[in-house]
Amino acid sequence: MFTGIIEERGTVTAVAPSGDGVRLTVQGPLVVSDAHQGDSIAVSGVCLTVVDQGEDWFTADVMRQSLDMSTLGALTPGSPVNLERAVATHTRLGGHIVQGHVDGTGEVLEVRPGAQWQVIRFRMPRELAPLVVDKGSITVEGVSLTVSAVSAADEADPWFEVSLIPETLQVTTLGARTVGDRVNLETDILARHVQRLLAFTAPQTPTTEGGSR
Repeated sequence: MFTGIIEERGTVTAVAPSGDGVRLTVQGPLVVSDAHQGDSIAVSGVCLTVVDQGEDWFTADVMRQSLDMSTLGALTPGSPVNLERAVATHTRLGGHIVQGHVDGTGEVLEVRPGAQWQVIRFRMPRELAPLVVDKGSITVEGVSLTVSAVSAADEADPWFEVSLIPETLQVTTLGARTVGDRVNLETDILARHVQRLLAFTAPQTPTTEGGSR
């Protein structure tokens, strides 16, 4: 589990085919400082397992499903990525509960610079729209963010906006995003659980006496 508070920006140093997936090597001195084989590290929001490591780098395998669901398939040597180690039990939950299980990708529709912050509007897949609410939490590229605006429920092309403070723009890769860029999205796990539970809620069936059962 993660919190969406990025610890450092890493750099992809190698991408090698591995079966129907790839093996990524990422430079990230901080996140590997206490890492061990088998540990989890979120790479731009995708939970990956350390399979090898050195003094300032680690390697992880990315399976086909993760490549299809996320932007990791577009990474090349030199690509910047957001990195976060799995949360420890004694750590403050500064963001929100993030699993590192990406729901899909979004697209940058608009970037509006401000005096103190930057507003970014993202297009999101239609199936994710019911899970995104104003002032709720969403993870973009592994970053825990608060939704500052969201499209109406009947919007044919759903979107949401986030407002980024200077710290987020400097510490993460979001400050370099431009219109048309794809990003990884993970919705709030609590919203996903509620949606799933409601899907199993059977409607009441009227009885012959006009009541319900």
